[in-house]
Amino acid sequence: MIGLLAIDHVQLGMPSGGEDRAREFYGGVLGLREVAKPDALGGRGGVWFAGGPGFAVHLGVEAGDRPARSHPAFVVEDLSAARDVLDAAGIAIEEDESGLAVARCYIRDPFGNRIELVDAADAGFSER
Repeated sequence: MIGLLAIDHVQLGMPSGGEDRAREFYGGVLGLREVAKPDALGGRGGVWFAGGPGFAVHLGVEAGDRPARSHPAFVVEDLSAARDVLDAAGIAIEEDESGLAVARCYIRDPFGNRIELVDAADAGFSER
């Protein structure tokens, strides 16, 4: 057994030159803070963000301008309040139609990456 403990970060793709759009979305709309990339990685483009403890998103430059096929799920304190912020920012919300008894929805970042938002009351539903 390897003994995995946590996910350190999630990396999503973005096109070259998309850093400002990433900052507007991840920093401005989602409220994450930008963190400096290590000097050794600075020349590759992209931008990194962090939230609370154990929450980090890295945006890396990907060739081909295609969104990730997989998606991260972020826990939000209050999904209803988050929806209000997203609506005010003009971010389209994709409803969950799975039938699961989980308060969640989906959004897309400026690069088409799908992001799941889960209400804190339903956090950890994957483990139940």
